Amino acid sequence: MKPVIETNIKEYKLLHRGKVRDIYEIADDQLLLVTTDRISAYDVILPTPIPDKGKILNQITLFWMEKFADIIDNHVIASKMDDFPAPLHAYRDQLSGRSVLVKRADPLPIECIVRGYITGSGWSDYKKTGAVCGHALPANLKESEMLEKPLFTPSTKADLGAHDENITIAQAMELAGADIAKQAEDAALAIYSAGRDYARQKGILIADTKFEFGLVDGKLTLIDEVLTPDSSRFWPEDGYVPGQGQPSFDKQFVRDWLTEIGFDKQPPAPEIPDEIRNKTREKYLEAFTRLTDRELEA
Repeated sequence: MKPVIETNIKEYKLLHRGKVRDIYEIADDQLLLVTTDRISAYDVILPTPIPDKGKILNQITLFWMEKFADIIDNHVIASKMDDFPAPLHAYRDQLSGRSVLVKRADPLPIECIVRGYITGSGWSDYKKTGAVCGHALPANLKESEMLEKPLFTPSTKADLGAHDENITIAQAMELAGADIAKQAEDAALAIYSAGRDYARQKGILIADTKFEFGLVDGKLTLIDEVLTPDSSRFWPEDGYVPGQGQPSFDKQFVRDWLTEIGFDKQPPAPEIPDEIRNKTREKYLEAFTRLTDRELEA
C-alpha cells in the first residue's frame, strides 16, 4: 500500500496538519487523529515518507494506552473503522490502522518530558552546568548512563518549524497551573516508569520520552502519542554501553544521517535515500513487534 503523506477528508473540517498528524473535527466534542507516514527531524518535515510509520505509531500508542488505563484515563473513543462515523468509511484505504476517534481535550500548554538516561540535549546541558532543567545531578556521569531516578523536565510548545525550549517545573506550574502541572508530573513519571520496566523485558531501553496531556471535562487525560519511536529514544538493551551514543530503534537514525550530510536544521530538508528510508521502517517495525507481540494491522 502506498505511503500516506497527507489526507483530505472533505466531509469534516481539517483543524490542523502537524509534523505527523492530520486532525479533523468530527463533532464539537470529538476529533479524528490520523497518523501519516510523514517524518520530521529537528522540527523540520522531511519530503520522504516512511512506509507504514503512521500505522506503527498509532498502534504502539493504542497498545500503551490500553496498558496504562489503570494509571490515567486516555482520550480514545474508537480505533476500528467499523466504529467510525459512516462518512469516514469511504476513506478506509487512508485511515485504516492509522487513525483514532478521540474525545476533544484542552491540551496543556507544556510538553511533559521524562528522562531516564542522560543523553541528547540533557547530556549537553549536564556537561555545561552539571544539571538538567534545574535538576542538579551527580558529578562524573557518563553519556547514556541510567539516572538513579527519572527526571521530569518540561518544555514549552513551539509552533510548527520552531524549537521547544526547556523550562523548570516552577515555570511549568506558571503556564499550566500548579495543581495540573503536579498531576501531569506524577502521571508522566508513573507512565514512564511502568513503560520502561515493561520494555526492558522486551530488550528495549526507553531512554527518554515526551507525553501530551489535556483536560477532558476538567480531568487530566493522556492524549496524542505514547512511548513511540517518534516521541522517545528506544535503545536495544543488548547493544547498550554507557559512555557513548547508542544505536536506536527510533528516528535518531534519521537525525544521525542528517548530521552526517551536514544538514543545517533549516527547511527545506533533503530527500531520504532508499537505504535510510527502508532501514528506518525496519527499526520502527522491530520496536513495534518487540513491544506488542502483535502483527501490524493493515
